[in-house]
Order: sequence, then C-alpha cells, then structure tokens
Amino acid sequence: MKNFLKYIKSWFDDSNTVNEKAIVGFIAFFMIIVAFSVDLITGIFGKPLVIHEFIFDGFLIIVIGAFAIASVDKWTNKKHEKEKEE
Repeated sequence: MKNFLKYIKSWFDDSNTVNEKAIVGFIAFFMIIVAFSVDLITGIFGKPLVIHEFIFDGFLIIVIGAFAIASVDKWTNKKHEKEKEE
C-alpha cells in the first residue's frame, strides 16, 4: 500500500511521464459512467435517481476540458520536437 501511494504521488512530480490532465479526465469520465450505470439500475427497479443537472454538467465540462487540453498539449509538444530536430 505504501508503494502504491508513493506511485500515485509520483504522478504529480514535475519530472514525470504521466499526463495529469488525462488522469483527471478519466476519473471524471468514470464518475459519469458510474452515475449512468446507477441511474440505469435504479430505473430498472422503478426508483428514480435524481442527479442534479449542474453536477452532471460539471463532470462533463471537466472531461471535455481535460481531454481537450491534453490533446492540445500533446500536439504542441510534437510540434516543438519537430522544430528541435530541424
């Protein structure tokens, strides 16, 4: 367990190879999937699950923002690598 926590902590160091924005995006995406799954299961049993719209919209914005920023960041890093090679 101690090694796992050390591993997670290393994600947020300045000299790592992990994209933190992608991690946040996947966590938010996973939360949306969990919410839909729970809503589907409670719907099957005939009980409504109230998910406030602003909570869902918040997770949606986090997912879109995190993946968009990660994609742009990856694209600009490739552009800078090509310029350095020339």
